[in-house]
Amino acid sequence: MNLHTNWRLRHLLLAPHRLGFFLAMVLLWSASLWWALVQMDRVTGAFGLAYVVSPSLVHGAVMTFGFIPLFFSGFLFTAGPKWLGVAPPTAAQLLPPLLLQAGGWLLWLAGVHVHPVLGLGGMALALGGLVWMSAMFWRLLARSQVVDTVHARVIAQACGVGCASLVGLAVSVWAGADAVALACVLTGLWGFVVAVYVVVAHRMIPFFTSSAMPQVATLRPFWALGLMLSVVVLEVLAAWLDLLRPAGTAWGTVWLLLRGTLELAAGVVLLWLAYVWGLVQSFKNRLLAMLHIGFVWLGVALLLAGASQWLSWVSGTPVLPLGALHALTMGCLASLMLAMVTRVSAGHSGRALVADTWVWSLFLLLQLATALRILAAGVAMWGAATLAVVAGVWLAVMALWGGRLVGWYGRRRGDGRPG
Repeated sequence: MNLHTNWRLRHLLLAPHRLGFFLAMVLLWSASLWWALVQMDRVTGAFGLAYVVSPSLVHGAVMTFGFIPLFFSGFLFTAGPKWLGVAPPTAAQLLPPLLLQAGGWLLWLAGVHVHPVLGLGGMALALGGLVWMSAMFWRLLARSQVVDTVHARVIAQACGVGCASLVGLAVSVWAGADAVALACVLTGLWGFVVAVYVVVAHRMIPFFTSSAMPQVATLRPFWALGLMLSVVVLEVLAAWLDLLRPAGTAWGTVWLLLRGTLELAAGVVLLWLAYVWGLVQSFKNRLLAMLHIGFVWLGVALLLAGASQWLSWVSGTPVLPLGALHALTMGCLASLMLAMVTRVSAGHSGRALVADTWVWSLFLLLQLATALRILAAGVAMWGAATLAVVAGVWLAVMALWGGRLVGWYGRRRGDGRPG
């Protein structure tokens, strides 16, 4: 058998993206399988699962701080050094912090059924790995001599928010303060994960579009990045103000309507920006369309969030908050994850930068699952059975998509080039 077709564990150390993406996939599969089993058990009681930590909190934590930073590592230590004009670290140098994160979050999943101390011990390991990884990126930034480091600096600062949020999450779980723990998760989601996503989207989507379609003019105004980061700040503040907002007070009502109005306005502007960036033209190239559709979901999520605030004011009860959240996480973040990871993996394995029928079909299935999850958030009678179906579809999409890419990471490039 040809050497290039043999899968070897040592090949994961040939490039940072191989190692980071592989560990991210392992954790993504583990977290998705666990959540599917939780949802199935809620419907059937077949497994008799017992919990020492709220499973919803465990799910939110691992989906925010678990596999996504590992995917970040593959991208930031591949594209980041090119942005900054510095030498990248080797995969071997990244191995300790990434293993700490992957192993720590697996312990976190186990701890939910065993003992909180086991889960918190895993979170402490993951925190150490995230701090270590963030420090490595900060060192790249410090060595850079290029003039434009705006995108990299914002990402480095977002990593700091992620580390601080994870510290807060660990302390609040230890103290049994679930409401504070949830605010820490939302802070990490918006202040860390979404912040990195929008920075990369601002820098790369116009670039990818103009590269694939030269007839589409590149438009990357910094006010657009400022707007997206302002939304990030708004949502982080909202996570904490919602803890302090007295229910039924005039101040609470003003905040509810102000937040809803700002979210609606930002959603409209982001949908306009998606159109200007070449949404319609992107459908001539499936991989490019995946990126654009993912970005559209960010605008949709904000529209749903804004509508939720106003509807809550009218009805007097929360309306669709989980719909807006999953439009963001499943629609925007997961869609962009599929598109970006597929693109980087194909490009750095010597393959064509295309989304074939297999990838495109899985992507469309993810869109269907996202729509179903949003509908379930607004239709109470759909209940647990629908959530179990959505969790199962999510698991299938991630397993099938990731299985192909993992097969690439353990093999040498077919074109003989390094990386």
